[in-house]
Amino acid sequence: MPTYANVKFLTSAAAAGQFVADAGREVAFAGRSNAGKSTAINAVTGRSRLARVSRTPGRTQLINFFEVRPDRRLVDLPGYGFAKVPEAVRDRWQALMRDYFECRESLVGLMLIVDARRGLGELDRTMLDWALGRGRRAHVLLSKADKLGRQEAVRVLRATQAECAGTGVGAQLFSAHERQGIDVAQDVLAHWLEGDREGT
Repeated sequence: MPTYANVKFLTSAAAAGQFVADAGREVAFAGRSNAGKSTAINAVTGRSRLARVSRTPGRTQLINFFEVRPDRRLVDLPGYGFAKVPEAVRDRWQALMRDYFECRESLVGLMLIVDARRGLGELDRTMLDWALGRGRRAHVLLSKADKLGRQEAVRVLRATQAECAGTGVGAQLFSAHERQGIDVAQDVLAHWLEGDREGT
């Protein structure tokens, strides 16, 4: 399994021409602006300050590339769906995401962070469609699962699994605060980074 003790920030990109070299393997993380994406990245990598956690949803408007080791990367995609973000910013986000998913041959999988209290939304489904449309794998982390009772959490998980049935998309309950599901997410990430594109 990869270790993340030496993971380092490479660059932030506002356009496709600023992406790092398209070689090796990379896994992207995406989610709504308030879904806990940065917290999930930090929990899965065991690096408390790797991805910047902001109290203001929607602040990250760039694609951030992190190197795990040569030719192995994590990619933090800009959050989406926050109502106060101007329409022009949303349009730039959509164009940037389309460029990313259409051009990155090194992308092997998408970790989609979804607030368990909200379930899959329209933009979450768009992200899955973009990844699956390129033949990439995807895995849903139902974050903040500790905010739900056990029965409700199981209901949300089953509903998500049912919606993703037949697509190869995995789904799990996840809570960085309670350290729930971190090991499962780490296994998926390891399979993808180490060369098992089929592993979920």
